[in-house]
Amino acid sequence: MDEKENNKNKKKKQKHKHPNDQSSSDYSFKPSSEVKGLRFGGQFIVKSFTIRRARSLELLRLLSLPPPIATQNKTPSVFPSTTAFLPTNFTILAHHAWHTLTLGLGTKKSKVVLFVFESEKMKVALDRLWPAELPLGEVNRKLIRGLTGCEMSRFKFRKGCITFYVYAVRRTGNLGFSCADDLRVILEYVVALNDFLDHTSMLAMPNQRSISFAPPAAMAH
Repeated sequence: MDEKENNKNKKKKQKHKHPNDQSSSDYSFKPSSEVKGLRFGGQFIVKSFTIRRARSLELLRLLSLPPPIATQNKTPSVFPSTTAFLPTNFTILAHHAWHTLTLGLGTKKSKVVLFVFESEKMKVALDRLWPAELPLGEVNRKLIRGLTGCEMSRFKFRKGCITFYVYAVRRTGNLGFSCADDLRVILEYVVALNDFLDHTSMLAMPNQRSISFAPPAAMAH
């Protein structure tokens, strides 16, 4: 009886493993048609909320990473094989409006999507094809299922009101992952993040100045 109970307890622990326990050693590549996409639960209206491609410095700020140090008047590129999508200002405000209209039943959670490609060349090629902004509901079809001839490894982390989806992308048939160092660093910093209690703070990011942003007034001396 003791052995049966121990086995049951082990299965329960494995089944309820928190998604934030994932690490860069959990690579499990699958064809893009089979990999899990974004989940929406019963909040179907969220599918119409939009995300936009982030600038590299915005990604650093989101991950609480320091900006790169310029050497010989050149600023090194940061995660050159990574493309990130952040909530637009419309999405941030829509989440709060939806939560208010539903008397607290609507979700306040938003999503951040990161793609770490096996090479910078692959990232540049797909950045030309992918839209700079799109509804969350089209991410699975356009950005994940649409990558024919590719394999992906998916990581999901819940950080308060923001859920991070990280995808490692390589060509089908390739072994290993040449940008594993970038992927490892990104995953480690996402895991180390504190929970986001209010993602309206993202409105202060460089590309979000169109809403609630007032430049400091010039001081007269």
